[in-house]
Amino acid sequence: MITNRQLEDFKKELDIIIDLYKKEFSTKKPTDWKAYEKQWSQRLRTALKEIKSVINQAEKRITIKPKHFGRPPKAEAKQKVLILLAKDLVQFSGRKMADLLPLFSLFDDVDISYKTIERSYSNPLVRMIIHNMFVILVERKGITQADLTGDGTGYSLTITKHYRSMREKAGEAAKSNEAKPEAKQQTKQDSKRLFTYAFALMDLDSHMYVGYGASLRSEKAAFKAALEIMRECGVKAKSVRLDQYYAGQSTATAFDKNTAVYVIPKSNATIRGSYAWKDIIRDLMYYPFLFLSEYFRREHSESGFSADKRCDGWKIGQRREDRIETATMCKGLWHNLLWLGTT
Repeated sequence: MITNRQLEDFKKELDIIIDLYKKEFSTKKPTDWKAYEKQWSQRLRTALKEIKSVINQAEKRITIKPKHFGRPPKAEAKQKVLILLAKDLVQFSGRKMADLLPLFSLFDDVDISYKTIERSYSNPLVRMIIHNMFVILVERKGITQADLTGDGTGYSLTITKHYRSMREKAGEAAKSNEAKPEAKQQTKQDSKRLFTYAFALMDLDSHMYVGYGASLRSEKAAFKAALEIMRECGVKAKSVRLDQYYAGQSTATAFDKNTAVYVIPKSNATIRGSYAWKDIIRDLMYYPFLFLSEYFRREHSESGFSADKRCDGWKIGQRREDRIETATMCKGLWHNLLWLGTT
């Protein structure tokens, strides 16, 4: 039986244990950029080859009652999805994408305005197709049980602010003894206005996202949305690695009782709580190096978001909440499309 006194003593030594682990066991492999670029090119070609079939399959899962009134749309919903995904990949504005549509042979039968492109982000059918595409891509990989790593990030809603630098500044302000409560509250309000949050649950074997959520409210809301999609995909977590922001009892009970959860407890953590939470504390205290070797596999999440932002940008150009959410989901969808052809 572990006591709170034992846990407090262990937390005092935890930073030293982590530093020792990194010094003795952590190795950083140099990146072979030539091989990386070749692999990325192959993955992109596979994604572009499969994208229309995935869209068609996603549309077939939707049953719509036909309308017998109103003007027919200039573009079908599946064409709009393809336009939004292409727009996200090339990082064009809506107006520029509309002007350059004739340049894309895939769209030679489509002639629409930039306003139609922007409205497509709010189109319920377009949103459903994008959602179905995500589920289909996970199903195609045959992922039913997975060792997961999860992390959240932010996409900027303005070109003047970058999520990583703003998050680091917010962290420094929170640690400062001189930070006033009203200043912290203002920082929180600013981050909500300047960024949209995304959370991804990645399968460590295939590097596919099996859960992905977006929210303007908070990273926790995006996390809950990612869990819902993961369950809809029929994926069960064998293990999951999360950062310290999720080191709480609610996270321990968010997964199946047989799921191994790897988180580093916060400084104010206690042993009180569910059996799942006690198991996490016990494993960390009894087998710290084994625990840390699993925990630090969550670096794959950071690498995944970094690759996503290099591929299709770190900024969201939409302003309405539903359109921002759709644009954010497109980025998670591109990640899976680009990993579809890997083994």
